[in-house]
Amino acid sequence: MIIVLCAAAAAAGWIDAVVGGGGLLLLPALLLGLPHAQPPAVLGTNKAVAIVGTAGAAVTYARKAPVDVKLAVRIGLAALAGAVGGAALAGGISKDAMRPLIMGVLVVVAAVVIFKPGFGAASSAAPVSRQRVLLTIALAGLGIGLYDGLIGPGTGTFLVLALTALLHLDLVTASATAKIVNCCTNAGALAMFAYQGMVFWQLAALMAVFNLAGGMIGARMALKKGSGFVRGVLLTVVGALVVKLGLEQWG
Repeated sequence: MIIVLCAAAAAAGWIDAVVGGGGLLLLPALLLGLPHAQPPAVLGTNKAVAIVGTAGAAVTYARKAPVDVKLAVRIGLAALAGAVGGAALAGGISKDAMRPLIMGVLVVVAAVVIFKPGFGAASSAAPVSRQRVLLTIALAGLGIGLYDGLIGPGTGTFLVLALTALLHLDLVTASATAKIVNCCTNAGALAMFAYQGMVFWQLAALMAVFNLAGGMIGARMALKKGSGFVRGVLLTVVGALVVKLGLEQWG
């Protein structure tokens, strides 16, 4: 089981680095491998593993991709605040009612990516206005952070899509920016889980090594192969998200 968990950590790191959504693989693997653990301990261990791979991918991207680190951190802090608010509201909102809406958004997103080949193919040369930056902080930061606290799956993928659409980034730069945002949100969540004693540190440390390797390989492949490669992985992850949410809703 440890071998399976380490393999899942490596694959999740690769997916997360390219386009987000590594939690679709890592969290179910941990639930399978730790069947008797408390859910918060599984979530805490997941964050302890994921933050290492995310940080490694972020550093790899930042060295070669034109990332606005200051803006990414501002979005990340807004996302952290949104996630805290989402977690606080989670008990009072029906996730069953929200899943069809999220699935509908994902289907629309997939259609846009499929039928608009130029989506995320290249960054816009035009400067981004202050109003658009504030809109991005509100929607990609607070909004997606809120979703992360309420439901969670696919947060990284939603970030990539939002950053591409709002800031007119290419998919590679959007993935790089999303990794920095994810580092902020993961750090906040991990701090809370660690404070509560809900992290299996020894297992997390072992899996984090593989997650880091997968993340750095994924980031390098995305940088080398470009937006077309990221687009293909994006469609695969969006499809997986739709299936996962559908099974949770009607399975």
